[in-house]
Amino acid sequence: MVSKDQAIGGVICLVCVVVAILYVIGLFGYQYLINTPLAIFGSDRFVVQFWLVAIPVLIGFVAILAIGAWIGWTMATTPPPKPIEEITSEMEEKKEEPKMEEPKAETQAADTMTEEKKPEKKRKS
Repeated sequence: MVSKDQAIGGVICLVCVVVAILYVIGLFGYQYLINTPLAIFGSDRFVVQFWLVAIPVLIGFVAILAIGAWIGWTMATTPPPKPIEEITSEMEEKKEEPKMEEPKAETQAADTMTEEKKPEKKRKS
């Protein structure tokens, strides 16, 4: 069973990958269909300006979509968290368990020191 967050993450990942593929096909495929492959990077001023803008935009847009796809993938593959009711019941069970307290080390050390400091009583004969 897939949780709601996993389903949303899967949809985000799928949409980002599809949009990235369509953008690359639209950018390069359209030019390829209109012109010959050698004319894509022609010496025409308009074509050079187009590619000077298109390549950085392509890199940035695909990078943003890759980040979106990564977030979607992470959401889709991460298991859902425990319900709050289950967490609170576990915390209440831990509080109810009796705790065995050990005597403090400081008081034990103080007791042994006072015993050592007691002077020996002299016997009266």
